[in-house]
Amino acid sequence: MQFVEAKGARIPILGLGTWEIEGRDCSRTVEQALRLGYRLIDTAQIYENEREVGEGIRLSGVPRNDIFLITKVWTTHFAPNELIRSVKDSVSRLRSDIDLLLLHWPNPQIPLAETLGAMARVKELGLTRHIGLSNFTVALMEQAIALSPAPLVCDQVEYHPYLDQTAVIGACRAHGLTMIAYSPIAKGRVKSDAVLAEIGRRYRKTPAQVCLRWLVQQNIVAIPRSSKVERLSENIDVFDFTLSDDDMAMLFAMGSREGRITDFGFAPAWD
Repeated sequence: MQFVEAKGARIPILGLGTWEIEGRDCSRTVEQALRLGYRLIDTAQIYENEREVGEGIRLSGVPRNDIFLITKVWTTHFAPNELIRSVKDSVSRLRSDIDLLLLHWPNPQIPLAETLGAMARVKELGLTRHIGLSNFTVALMEQAIALSPAPLVCDQVEYHPYLDQTAVIGACRAHGLTMIAYSPIAKGRVKSDAVLAEIGRRYRKTPAQVCLRWLVQQNIVAIPRSSKVERLSENIDVFDFTLSDDDMAMLFAMGSREGRITDFGFAPAWD
């Protein structure tokens, strides 16, 4: 497994996203992923599966110190006292401290300085080793960096070949943050893509593997979600080939600002 380093955090470049995986399915999937070699698990308070994620980690038999665990604070918990209480609840459900704690979405209703002060406080309390952002635009990211009393490690955003994220990637690199890509295979849309299939044939790889390799070669962390064992195995099997510059360029050329899949009424004005 390769790692990406930022602000003292050492993050596995490929991990498991757990959105919409619930109950026993979730604990079983986490356990299987870890046994297959995954070392990064991503969850969130709003997913309502932190308890099952923690259970899967324990069932796997993989030492906790070898696993990088991410969870995210939901926007209704951004007031300082509420944020600290909610993170203590997350730690209780996970039965573990956290490696990286993220603000899940921007919340303009609560002053960002207050929220980031509380994030720094939970780090001081030892509830999390690192803090970061999710779904922050370039302007909001730069505002957060200026306001945060503790270093911010990443911005976790949607990223796949159909979505041009050049601006966010550039800002992350300029400020020494890692970018973490959710929906890296565009919620399965890539499977039927003729361009990706053609590239994949040359390497004996699937379109999803081509996508994930494209992200790895950009030094961007990817957290594909799957609860199927064969798909878990497929997604992690991307370290034995290298896409050519021409192949990389073909994937970059597929992206546009219109390619976004995850969007809500409360989302910021995207870059």
